[in-house]
Order: sequence, then C-alpha cells, then structure tokens
Amino acid sequence: MTHPWFEGAGTPRVLAHRGLVTPEDAADGMVENSFAAVAAAHAAGVTYVESDCHLTADGQVVLFHDSDLQRVAGDPRALAEVTLRELEDLMGDRGGLITLAQALDAFPALRFNIDVKADAAARPAGEIIGRFGDRVLLTSFSDRRRSAALAAAASRGRVPATSGGRATIIRALAAVRTGLRPALRRTLTGVDALQVPESEGPVKIVTRRFVEAAHRNGVEVHVWTVNDPGDMRRLVALGVDGIVTDRADVALATLHA
Repeated sequence: MTHPWFEGAGTPRVLAHRGLVTPEDAADGMVENSFAAVAAAHAAGVTYVESDCHLTADGQVVLFHDSDLQRVAGDPRALAEVTLRELEDLMGDRGGLITLAQALDAFPALRFNIDVKADAAARPAGEIIGRFGDRVLLTSFSDRRRSAALAAAASRGRVPATSGGRATIIRALAAVRTGLRPALRRTLTGVDALQVPESEGPVKIVTRRFVEAAHRNGVEVHVWTVNDPGDMRRLVALGVDGIVTDRADVALATLHA
C-alpha cells in the first residue's frame, strides 16, 4: 500500500531543500530552515519541503541543519546548548525560527521530509511526527536513530513514510551491483524511498540499474542536492522520482512547466 505522503502528487517530486532562499532573499538576511524559507517554498507552489531537526537545551525540536550556530548565525555554541528563546532571538532577523510542531501546524498543505540530525531529537521528533504521520517522510543518516524516531511516531499515531539511512543505502548499492535480488528485497523491506547524492566521491550511486532495482521493490529514488536545470532533466530521464533542490522555484519551472 502506498503511504499517503506519496499520494495525489505526481512525479518528479520537487523537494525544497531546507525551504527556499533565493539569492535576493539571502541578500536580505533570510537563511535556510527559517519560517520565512518554508513560507517561500509554500508560496512558490511546492508540495514537499525537506528539512532537518535538532533539539534545543530546553527540549524543543527545531528545524535546523547544523549541530552548531556558527555558519547560520556566527555563534560558536552548539545548538544543544541554546534554549528556544535564545534561538528565537538569534533567528529573529534571519527569517524567524520555526519548530517542527509549528511547521506541521502552520503549513497543513505541505508535506515534510524530516531528517533527524541528533540522537537526542529522535524520540521527541518522532512523537511530534506521529500526530502528522500522513504528511511526513522521516529519515536520518543513522538507521538506528531513524528506527528510534519511527518507533516514537508509532506510539503517538500514524507511522510516517521513511527513507533508508546510510547503512541501508550501502547494503542496497552492494546488492544492486552484485545482482543479489533477494538481498535487496530484504534490505528494502519497510523502506519507501532511497534519498541519495548522485555520486559520493568516486562512487557513482544513481544509475539506471540502481533506479530500476529500487522500482522493482516499490521504492522511490530521490537525489540531492540538484540545482542545475540540465542535471534535473537528465536525472528525471534516468527514472529518478524526486529532486531535492535549493532552488525549488527553478525546479518547478524546469520539471513541471
């Protein structure tokens, strides 16, 4: 059975990577994963927003990619050392802080792809996501962390869709290359998508063979982070189901014209 996260929205799926921040928005001070960036993606007409989450010092799940504030706010502190109020103050002139719960409440028409970035965030993020499971695909580089968040979601409501973590992707890639179809089927059990870069170092991940193998097992392939229109078209021609991009506006114009 297809998870509701996928239903009613055709492919290729455009996933707005950390919202949408155009060069003009960036010049005005807006940053990724802010309330304004999510709102801009929504205004551009996307269905899907890809984001990340961490836990603050006082236990609030916020949309934020890095484990510290240096790149986004010029503050060397770890995000886990900062309270929600302190983070709100720091993000006030950068597009505004947005928590995971606020994102899901404030944008009911959006579907979210949430990457859990910290072990401490797995359970509280999962508990929030469980109330909105139909609209969330949950992932993490750590399959252990992903499993913990999925279990927490199940305890609170609907299990979200999920994308395999790094270990799952490595096993899937090995099974595809060796032609071990039973091993691939076991690896992809319970997985709805594989979200991968086109290549990692010298290793080519996204090939037609990889995409077709995933599709035989009912699993989609989403590629990150793709900003060039030519690359978007080439990957879609290869059979890729979703494009994760910093320029969702460009992707929509390129792929959904």
